[in-house]
Amino acid sequence: MNMDFNEIIPNITNPRRWESGMRILVMTAVLAEQEAVLRGLHSDRRFDVLVAGVGPVSAAVNTAKVLATAEYGLVVSAGIAGGFPGRAEVGSLVVANEIVAADLGAETPEGFSSLDELGFGSTRIQVDASLVNGVTEALLTAGLPVKAGPVLTVSTVTGTAETAAELAARVPGATAEAMEGYGVALAAYDRGVPILELRAISNLVGPRDRAAWRITEALDVLEAACSVLLEVL
Repeated sequence: MNMDFNEIIPNITNPRRWESGMRILVMTAVLAEQEAVLRGLHSDRRFDVLVAGVGPVSAAVNTAKVLATAEYGLVVSAGIAGGFPGRAEVGSLVVANEIVAADLGAETPEGFSSLDELGFGSTRIQVDASLVNGVTEALLTAGLPVKAGPVLTVSTVTGTAETAAELAARVPGATAEAMEGYGVALAAYDRGVPILELRAISNLVGPRDRAAWRITEALDVLEAACSVLLEVL
């Protein structure tokens, strides 16, 4: 039987708008991020903060499991990330206005072709502009360094300047790189739930240099940002 691949790729449509007062699900990749988020939220009962695992597949599966058992008004993908040089510096925050599966596609003789270009679905999930603007403005008012921009989801963390440049060219304005956002977002969109991605920058995207990572600093900034979320969500 012939099958149109578009039939098996989820149709990404706009979910309902975020409404204050509803329960919020926050998904992190690892325990250290979960603990930072919980400290910032002061264990507020409106928020459920869970560990999704590392990578887009684990994030999607575990987020979908939670959303199948409870009703939420918003899903947040939160954690640390790499920042693109000149766009997001170490110790700053990024609020995604677009969540992009940046390496989902195919290599061709002419270069990389995204899933969109191949005609098999979409690699981009838009975040509600009013939600992005509200959170970004609240973080700025609190004195936290923050930018809004596309956050890339990758299955392999960038480790060279060449790959960093390629990704930056592939997604103009790319601000940060992480591994879970698209998976969390796709699960949320499948249930019609709004999505937000918040990242604290621990390192710059490019040559892999563990000695230069500032994970503790990034977790502290993530904690501070989550305290602000209590006021704006």
